[in-house]
Formats: sequence, structure tokens, C-alpha cells
Amino acid sequence: MSGSPRNAPPELPSVTVRAPAKVNLLLQVGPRRDDGFHDLVTVFQAVSLHEEVTVTPAEEFTVTVEGVGGTDVRGVPLDDSNLAVRAARLLAERAGVTEAVHLHVRKEVPVAGGMAGGSADAAAALVACDALWRLRSGLDALAELGAELGSDVPFGLHGRTAVGTGRGEHLAPVLTNASFAWVFVLGEEGLSTPTVFAECDRQRASGYEPRPGRLEAVETALRSGDADALGAALSNDLQDAAFALAPGLAATIAVGRRAGALAGIVSGSGPTVALLAPSAPAARRLALDLAPVFGTERLRTATGPVPGARVLEAVSTPTPGGRS
Repeated sequence: MSGSPRNAPPELPSVTVRAPAKVNLLLQVGPRRDDGFHDLVTVFQAVSLHEEVTVTPAEEFTVTVEGVGGTDVRGVPLDDSNLAVRAARLLAERAGVTEAVHLHVRKEVPVAGGMAGGSADAAAALVACDALWRLRSGLDALAELGAELGSDVPFGLHGRTAVGTGRGEHLAPVLTNASFAWVFVLGEEGLSTPTVFAECDRQRASGYEPRPGRLEAVETALRSGDADALGAALSNDLQDAAFALAPGLAATIAVGRRAGALAGIVSGSGPTVALLAPSAPAARRLALDLAPVFGTERLRTATGPVPGARVLEAVSTPTPGGRS
């Protein structure tokens, strides 16, 4: 992904891409490595909460952010530390593109909620800029760049359901024809991923024995489409750390179970709680039953798996002959 400096063709002044949030059906966390990361075995599922990124040519790299469906975006950076901006800059640098872009991000995924909203922004920005600049990089090449930006970015590009290893960036698809229904209860305050991992390390200081067979149980449930079996197999090694930092999460799961959820789990590093429902209609009923407890603004329903980052719209400038 290199070459001489180039400018994007003028035919595409705007491209919009949608990328999904994720939930970790399994998150096994190994010991802390010398580089500060942890070896993970995780099962990602992409769900129907999305981020949309629109890129347009600009004089410099800039970003604006809009919350969708009540999503609070006050904590999202609007400078070069924004992950979507970093993704656009990285692709431009590696491909030799000299043109900058403005990125407009529409966020439906909770911020700092353990659902990889920022990673979805980066994935969407990579696909959008690749289309705008006519690079045709290919998904694998974009995923390699994405892994430099964050462990969850490659999955935002691929979507659906996959086993992630390493830091989560090495993916192997899990094939399933089943659809699963979720209710997500948003945390009242975000949790810092590094802080949750540090708490997990602290709790394990006296030793840790991983439970065998968890990955096989999740994969079997996914392939059979058995929601009850999937609920029984959900597992997250960061959950106890998240409970310690945000004690109300355990109560949230208990309330969800009493209201009819098959199971509940902290999504990633939290603080979003994922409640598995028997079906999409049951998820809608569950959300209605939970609304008096948590408020509708903290509840989202979704299904999974869904595809990864996809172009929604590429606006073309009409040619003099009237075609576009």
C-alpha cells in the first residue's frame, strides 16, 4: 500500500460507511505480557447498533460527531486523537494520498461502553477513505492497518461472528445461520479499558486457573442456533474487575435475568451489560419491562450477527452528459 503522491479523483466528493458494534460472547484473558498487552481468546459478534462515517475532501483532516438515538458524545475527541481521524491519516500516509478529508461521525454505539464504537469508527473511516480515494486496498490490507490502530478494528471491518486471538486482531470466522437477540443496558458512566485490565491483573495476583472448554461451548451453541445454550456459555474474564469498579453492574444483570433474559454479561471491559433474549420480539418486550428501572435512554435492542463495515452511499458528481 504505497506509491507516489496522488490526489483522489473528483468523481466522489462524499462516501458514507456503516460499521457495527460488537459484543464479546467469550473473553478469556491471559497473563499480562511484557509489552503490557494480554493474550486473548475471544468470540466477537457484530450487532445491529452502528456507527456511520461520512468522508468528504477537505483542506485538512477534521472531524465532527453527532449522537444518534440519545447517545452521549461529549467524551469523543474532536482532534487528531480521534480514532477515525487517525485511521484516515494512516491510510493516506501508507497509500501516498496527499488529500485530506473531513469526517462526520454519527454515533449510535455507547461511548466507552465496551462495544468498540471507536473501533467501528476507525473501520468505517478506512473503508470510506479507501473508496473515496479509489485505492481498492482489499479487506485484508485494511485489516492490517486497523490492527495498528486498535485490537478491535479488524473485527469492525469483517463483522459477523469470529474468534479473535492475540490481542483480538487475529480472526477466524465462526459460521452460523442463527440470529440472536440482545438488550443492551448502557452504563451511567464509562469504564476505562486499561483500568479494567489493571484491576483484573490485581485480582489475579494470587493466581489464576483458566476454565477449559469455554470456547468449544460457545462455538457449539452458535452453530446449533441454541440461544439457551449460548446463554449458559457466555463468559468474560474481565467481568469481576468491572464489577469491582462499577458495583451496580452485577445488580443490572440480576434485574435483567428476573425480567426474562436468558443470561447477562458485561460487554468487553464494560460498563454496557448485554442481556440475551430468546427472540427479537422477546427482546423488545424485555426492553419495555426494563424501561421503568433504567429509563429508555439507557436501553438498546439489537440482533446479531451482522456484516462488518460497508459502503452505504457514494455520492458522485454528475458528468456533463447528465450521467452520474
